[in-house]
Amino acid sequence: MKAGPTELSRSIPGTWLEWLARKDPLDRLTPFGWRGALAFLFAFSLLSFLLCGYFIAYWRNADMDFMVVYSALSLNDGSKRAFFDHPAYWTILSVEFWLRLLHQLRLLDEWTLSAIPADGQRFDAAMTNVIRAGRIVAAMTAGACLLGFAVLAKRIVRDRRVATCGVFAFAMSGGVQMHLRILRSEMIAACFCVIALMLLVIVARRGSVLRPVALAVAAWLCMLGLENKVQAILLIAAIPAVLLPFGGSASASVGFWRSGARAWTTAAAAAVVAACAAATAWPLVSAGLDPVAAAATGLHPLLLGRFGTYQILLWGWILGCMVAFAVQWRVSPPETLAAMSALVAGASLGLLALYVQYDARDAVIVLNPLEKMLQYAKASGADGQLQNSVGLLLSGLLGVFMRYTFVLFSSPRPTVFLTWLIIPGIAYVWRQGAHQIAVQATVLLLAAIAIDTLGVRRGLKLEYFVFTDPLIIIAGMLLLDQARNLWLHPWTFTVGAILIALHVAISQAEPVKIAFKGKGRESICEWSPEYLPRLPLRWCGPSASAAGPEVK
Repeated sequence: MKAGPTELSRSIPGTWLEWLARKDPLDRLTPFGWRGALAFLFAFSLLSFLLCGYFIAYWRNADMDFMVVYSALSLNDGSKRAFFDHPAYWTILSVEFWLRLLHQLRLLDEWTLSAIPADGQRFDAAMTNVIRAGRIVAAMTAGACLLGFAVLAKRIVRDRRVATCGVFAFAMSGGVQMHLRILRSEMIAACFCVIALMLLVIVARRGSVLRPVALAVAAWLCMLGLENKVQAILLIAAIPAVLLPFGGSASASVGFWRSGARAWTTAAAAAVVAACAAATAWPLVSAGLDPVAAAATGLHPLLLGRFGTYQILLWGWILGCMVAFAVQWRVSPPETLAAMSALVAGASLGLLALYVQYDARDAVIVLNPLEKMLQYAKASGADGQLQNSVGLLLSGLLGVFMRYTFVLFSSPRPTVFLTWLIIPGIAYVWRQGAHQIAVQATVLLLAAIAIDTLGVRRGLKLEYFVFTDPLIIIAGMLLLDQARNLWLHPWTFTVGAILIALHVAISQAEPVKIAFKGKGRESICEWSPEYLPRLPLRWCGPSASAAGPEVK
């Protein structure tokens, strides 16, 4: 007599039938466990990178692939970088270091601009080698960001399975999967700022002696992110407001920061350190806000006809939010002062990193991010007049709404499907009495919508999703972790499985599309004379226009 499925699953513990019979849908949605899920995500991403990234034609993603590699080759040749718009500071330096390292290991001959041959087949072979080397840097960067997100996700939610779902959504988001295979400046910038946000969420929940140090690290990371992409300023400005509802009864200052003279002495020492760090970084600030240097890069003051005005307002906004958090969640004055000092010190140390490969244009762009972003907006059709700002914002908000519906405006962004669950999820946990979790998720979602609204003026391209997708994913993690009574709902596994399938399918749509697109390389000739002046492309004629479009 043959054993039925029930008898078989009982007689062979650990089989897939036993796993399938588990009652908890989260167990079925995360069958590999925490480490197994990470291994699967890295393996899947590596396979996708190889098939639709590493082995495709070197000129297929020529936009920033060429520009970043060109600047890295130029630096290794002893010249200056040629591309400063983003300013892609760490992206270029990482590729420069990687090319030099490969050359020292005798794995790459084409590590300088002068080593690129000019004739036909040799040129193609050399560019293939160097672009593939650059794409490896992109893959390693995305992998490091995924690992950082995973480590902190475990600390934000209570259940590791919920963290696993969040890490999966982040790894399979359209932006991460796209940045996995192309050299762009957004990945590093968004990664640093998102990790800073997650770190601050963790330390905001519980007081500790070293909490101001965590703020210094977060400020340092945000400044490093801004040095790679000016759009990071939007996420940086949103972080102080996002953190306000993340306090709790355990957020009050620990005994050390309430110990009177000892606490104030430590706060005074932190202020001295901050003053010294700020004084050291002041020459960079002065160079970045210099009107002559800013005008030379084509920037115009945003407020009151002078540079540095809104930067002061931004600092006031950040410090004001810190005071509001301290008052609401009983953080002592000495710790608040120490935290503010740590913030200044961390930002100053991050700014000093510009000396690694100094150019005054970097300081100008980093310290005037909104002016640089207005240059982008004008290039895409906005005239920058204040009387049109309301109309532009409403238009951007409508554009975000259409994109979040996916039906009215489809995009390779699977994270939008999470918003379909997050919005009713907020209402659900509010009705269950978890008001603070509902507020936290609402603030995260509103921050994502606000940043995306401003990004619509730039087309809200796939590459920009890495700034806001993590906010949506963290909001979803918080709600799922709170709504534990929904874990056993009959629809939970079905909805989760559909979301997993959508993430996998949609995240690979754009990479596959690019890998098989029939577009030729002639369009590169429009901007190559401007951005690749010492790298003549053999398929471009001598009449190629030197006035290329603004790089986005």
